Amino acid sequence: MSSISQVTTIDLPDPSHKPAPSQANSSPSVFRIQPAQGWLSLGLKELWEYRELLYFLTWRDIKVRYKQTALGASWAVLQPLMTMVVFSLFFGKLAKIESDGVPYPVFSLAGLVPWTFFAYALAQSSNSLVQSANLVKKVYFPRLAVPIASVLSGLADFAIAFVVLLGMMFAFGVYPTWNILWLPFLLVLTLMTSLGIGLWMAALNVKYRDVRYVIPFLTQFWMFASPIAYPSSLIEDPFWRSVYSINPMVGVVEGFRWALLGTDTAPGPMLIVSTIAAGLLLLGGTYYFRQMEKSFADLV
Repeated sequence: MSSISQVTTIDLPDPSHKPAPSQANSSPSVFRIQPAQGWLSLGLKELWEYRELLYFLTWRDIKVRYKQTALGASWAVLQPLMTMVVFSLFFGKLAKIESDGVPYPVFSLAGLVPWTFFAYALAQSSNSLVQSANLVKKVYFPRLAVPIASVLSGLADFAIAFVVLLGMMFAFGVYPTWNILWLPFLLVLTLMTSLGIGLWMAALNVKYRDVRYVIPFLTQFWMFASPIAYPSSLIEDPFWRSVYSINPMVGVVEGFRWALLGTDTAPGPMLIVSTIAAGLLLLGGTYYFRQMEKSFADLV
C-alpha cells in the first residue's frame, strides 16, 4: 500500500490538442497522489471541503458509543457523579480540602464535567486512526477529520453532564453569575487541549501500538496534576501558580468554576498561560500529525 498523500496534482490534457482516432476512447486524465515536499501546510482548506464527512464521522462515533448499551446516555452522568461522590467523601469530609467557599460536591463536579470530556476525547482521539484502519487504507480524505470527529463526539456527553451540573448547583443554592458568558471560550480551550494532545497520541499510536497502554496512566496522572479535587488557591506563590498553569487543564477547570460558581479566585494570568500552552500544544500536534500522515496507510 502506498503512502497517503498530502498534495494532489491532476494532469489534464491540453484543450487545444485533438486526440487521434485511436485515442478517442482512452482517458487522458491522470490523478496522481504524492507526498508533499518542503514546508507542510495545516490542510485546513481541504478539511473544510470535507466538512460533510467530518459531520458523518462525528455522528457515527456518537451512535457507536450508545449502540447496544443498557444505560445509554446515563454513562455521561454516572461517571462524573460517582467520582464526585468519592471525592466528596475522601477529600471533602475526611481530608477537609478547601473548596473556595463553595459546597464541595458542587466544587468537585464543576471540575469533573470538563475533565470527563477531556479524558473521553483524549482516549477516543488517540485510538481513532487505528480503529478506522480500513477507512484510512482504502479511501483518501483529510486524516485530520478522524481525530477531530472523535473529539467532537464527546460534546454530546458534555452537554448532558453540564445540565446535571446546573441542577446540582440549584439544589445547593449556587447560581451562575455574569461570568458564565466566558463559558464558550472555556469550552473552546477544552477542545484545543483535547485535540492538541489527541493529535500527538493518534500519530504516535499508529507507529507505536503500546501508546494505547500509556493513555490510561497519562489520564490518571493528569487528573491529579489538575485542580479537580483541590483548588489551585493552595499554591499561593504567583510564580508557581503561573508554572502550574502550563498544564492547560488548570485554566480550564479554574475557569469553569469561576464562570459557573462565582468563586473569588478569578483565573486571570493562569487562564492566559493555559491558553498559550493549549495553542502551542495544538499547533505542534497538528504539524506532527501532518508530517506523519504520509505513512499512516502503510503502518495502520
